[in-house]
Amino acid sequence: MRDLSRRDLLRATAVGAGAVAIPSVIAGSSAVAADGPGWPSDTKFPPAQLTGRIVRPQSPNYAEASLGWDELFVHYPLVIVFAQETQDVVNALTWARQHNVALRVRSGRHNLEGWSNVDNGIVIDVSELKDVHIDTATRTAKVGAGLNQSEAVTALGEHDLAATTGTEGTVGLSGATLGGGFGFLTRYLGMACDNLIGAEIVVAAGADGAKVLEVDPWNHSDLLWALRGAGNGNFGIVTSLTYKVAPLTSVAYLQVTWPGLGDLHEVFDAWQRVAPFTDPRLGTQVEVHPDEILLFAVLAEGSEAEARKLLAPILSIGSPTVTVQTGGWGDVYAGFQIPNEDEPAKWKFFSQFTREPFPEKAVSIVREFMEKAPSPDSNFFTQAFGRGAQRQEPFGGSAFPHRDALFYSEPGVGWGTRGEPDSNDAVTPIAQTWIAEFSQALRPYVDGAYVNVPNIGMAEWEKAYWGHNFPRLRKIKAKYDPHNVFQYEQSIPPATH
Repeated sequence: MRDLSRRDLLRATAVGAGAVAIPSVIAGSSAVAADGPGWPSDTKFPPAQLTGRIVRPQSPNYAEASLGWDELFVHYPLVIVFAQETQDVVNALTWARQHNVALRVRSGRHNLEGWSNVDNGIVIDVSELKDVHIDTATRTAKVGAGLNQSEAVTALGEHDLAATTGTEGTVGLSGATLGGGFGFLTRYLGMACDNLIGAEIVVAAGADGAKVLEVDPWNHSDLLWALRGAGNGNFGIVTSLTYKVAPLTSVAYLQVTWPGLGDLHEVFDAWQRVAPFTDPRLGTQVEVHPDEILLFAVLAEGSEAEARKLLAPILSIGSPTVTVQTGGWGDVYAGFQIPNEDEPAKWKFFSQFTREPFPEKAVSIVREFMEKAPSPDSNFFTQAFGRGAQRQEPFGGSAFPHRDALFYSEPGVGWGTRGEPDSNDAVTPIAQTWIAEFSQALRPYVDGAYVNVPNIGMAEWEKAYWGHNFPRLRKIKAKYDPHNVFQYEQSIPPATH
């Protein structure tokens, strides 16, 4: 794909909603400059009113509107604003600051520690901002921050185009991208954040207001760098994202199943020595369940025969069942989705990266813990990295630091029934203990963590998520959010000097 010129980018991003000006509060001025990081710190804004679709505790749909994907966490916000346009976000942020109310930013509701919700505060929800503008000539797409990953894959697939997304369709595209974002196309197209070339973001301004910034490689390039991997809700509220996209006409998708765990050592060792180093068109994931081993593979622009040949050292182990689907990426992606209502209500995960192959002892640890898993929905999930496009940073760089990983992995456990808040409560402490002990047992073999799968209570989480990039992120935070308006349990604090 050819590099985008500035003219191409500006032409592609000119479609759709642009920056929304805040009413000026400076005498004699009739417009707000959109190219500075902020207003003078003592500037006061006119009183704001909430706009958009407003949900309060007395609203009949409050319970549904306040519930996240992970029902382990329940919060009771004072108000939820479902933005219908960028101005609604501006108004909500200004209102929150003027009323000194805690705020959180939400898109797909998949924050795995419940940090996109808050008690007695305001939730600014962008999930209904779903505009899509695709420019096939420049191969760019400008999309509202409310799209989930399935919606993005489907919209791009209609034009035989693609960008990297995660595997689960209901996850918000913006949240996944801003933390890094990886999936089956990572080795082929890079991280999701690597495909991000622009954003519209509402930031805090002055003493009690908000304004819109248009971010691209030539405007607020430091903020674009940070948005590529720092995680959601640290600097402002992203309302639209502009991606470079790539042609993708067809894929071959393989699901391979080994019953039981008897072949685990051979399968895992073959996978970790083949999958990260093979053709970068091939993206793979391994999931170890209590009663089976699963391998998922997507070969971009490839055939079933090619995929089988690339995976031959793994497929030759034992007697696995292999199913294959070929076709457009949008159709294939839709085909392996699991509806939310069919998933457990409560989840716990622990994220980690690996730079050297697991020795036999580490694989034994995985097997031991899976054999004593607290629920049938427990698993050990992996994603191959290695030699692929994700090793190369995009133009302008990225805050995502784990590009040299061999693979990513996470133990996870799900339990409980959706819509039944107290279901399987007895499993909760057992599941939390199992995750803690599992992750601790693997510590000698892993390094770092993934901000989109936060590790609560982790020592030195700043280094684990962002490595040597953390000091720079603090400086950017001080520039765009000096009052630390956007904060939560593991948010980036502004630099103090």
